[in-house]
Amino acid sequence: MRLAAEGLRLLGAVTLGALTALCELVFLLATLPFQANPNVVASARRLARLEARRLCLDTSGLTALTGGGLRASLYLAARVPLGLLGGMVIALLVYGAGAAVLVVASWVRGRPFEGMLPSLPYVAYVFVAGCVLLFLDLSGLVGVHALERMLIVRVLGPDRAQVLERRIAELAESRAGIVAAVDSERRRIERDLHDGLQQRLVALSMLIGRSRRGRPELLEQAHQEAQEALAELREVAWRVYPSGLDSLGLGEALAGVAERSGIPVKVTCELRRRPPMAVETAAYFVVSEAVTNAAKHAAATLITVEVHEEDDQVVVRVRDDGRGGAGGAGGGLSGLARRVAALDGRFELSSPPGGPTSITAVLPCG
Repeated sequence: MRLAAEGLRLLGAVTLGALTALCELVFLLATLPFQANPNVVASARRLARLEARRLCLDTSGLTALTGGGLRASLYLAARVPLGLLGGMVIALLVYGAGAAVLVVASWVRGRPFEGMLPSLPYVAYVFVAGCVLLFLDLSGLVGVHALERMLIVRVLGPDRAQVLERRIAELAESRAGIVAAVDSERRRIERDLHDGLQQRLVALSMLIGRSRRGRPELLEQAHQEAQEALAELREVAWRVYPSGLDSLGLGEALAGVAERSGIPVKVTCELRRRPPMAVETAAYFVVSEAVTNAAKHAAATLITVEVHEEDDQVVVRVRDDGRGGAGGAGGGLSGLARRVAALDGRFELSSPPGGPTSITAVLPCG
């Protein structure tokens, strides 16, 4: 069903492209003496933008549609032959379909078609020839559509220098984000050690000192403090890096996050193969930070974690039924966004007031 819908969409796009090619040819011929006129340039850009939408392309990536110059008019002139070629392919497809209907109708009525009555060799010949021609025609439709997409990207898209400059800017931004994320993690670890574990160890030392001065009943309390300090130390170590991730894998590590959470967490991890370690680590920290935030700030009663693969990408989605209102400017969430961006991934946060909150991270595995 999906393949049929995609085929009909492609057929409609090529058919519409043949019609717009005729309109654009008239436009180019009528405005040929006035190509430098700003109104003509603006009209050419609007037509090119419509072509990009017909081809399901993001117009934001076509820099020539916002800058100066006559590249939009050049594109329209270059795509007219492709549009007319698509029209001829559509005409052949319609002609072939009509011929097939006439052949079948004639033979069903027992009449000869072009002087030939149906026989097994002749029917086999017509069937094979029709299938081959249909295949060639459909290949022509796909080819015209692909050529049109390549043409618009080549003519109106950014040149190589612009692509490299944009990539350099993205890498510089992600590098700065990584440094900021590392510094933020270090500050968090220092705060956890100072405010939590260090205070417990001081209290433990005082209890042991008092018990040595004749208060043996305090040994039980000291033992309890030691156990809690050990648990906090283990928690801090897992925040630095989950050691179980290497040996147990992402699913078991996320199950550990659910067990340590103070509210119910439902985890669904469906991965056909184990992703790269960097992707596993990022996915783990996205879930861990999201669960921690929901438990501390969202007043949630249930958190749902879903991890699955989509086209060589790992998609991590965390939802909670809390009060919402989470902002991406917070240290934890902004750090997650930088961590995901460092892997060329995509991070999305949806948290309207009143909830629910949904965090989605798409991590490429390539």
